Amino acid sequence: MLLFGGSIILVFNISCKNDIEKINALALGEGQPTVSYNDVSFEYTDTAKLQAKLITKSVDYYLNNEEPYYEFPTGIKVLFYNSDEKVKTIITSKYAIYRVEPELFEVRDSVVSRNLQDNQVVETEQMFWDQAKKIIYSNVFTKITGEDGVHFGERGFEAAQDLSYYRLIGSSGNVKVKDEETQ
Repeated sequence: MLLFGGSIILVFNISCKNDIEKINALALGEGQPTVSYNDVSFEYTDTAKLQAKLITKSVDYYLNNEEPYYEFPTGIKVLFYNSDEKVKTIITSKYAIYRVEPELFEVRDSVVSRNLQDNQVVETEQMFWDQAKKIIYSNVFTKITGEDGVHFGERGFEAAQDLSYYRLIGSSGNVKVKDEETQ
């Protein structure tokens, strides 16, 4: 105890050991994002060429988890570019989450993917975008509309991220066939 100018001042020296995860949880708030951004645009390039651009109104980054991730609560719009850097495919959704490891996007709620060059439209309620493999896929009902008709993947589909090819799982649909006259 110290006596200072007629007042009593107590000095405590307390030693404690804290778990860094518990400190982070308290400091950041359990379930709260580490960082939040508004009106964001991410660009992906390869050999100085624009490959894709992701646009969103809001993104939250969660580091206070064993598995860091980004959440896009207002959805995303992703533009894929061809070798001439013109938009080839657009993917939109009302919600998305990106897991840093293994570089995987999950997009949900009114997911639409449009290949502008081939006039194909993919519609589903959930889709995954594997950046490392450059593929998109789904395990739920999917509708693909193109110039040749409407196709359904009862159990989803798998495709190149630019929709240059696709494979339906549990497929059905209507196909337009041209009548060709033989000579």
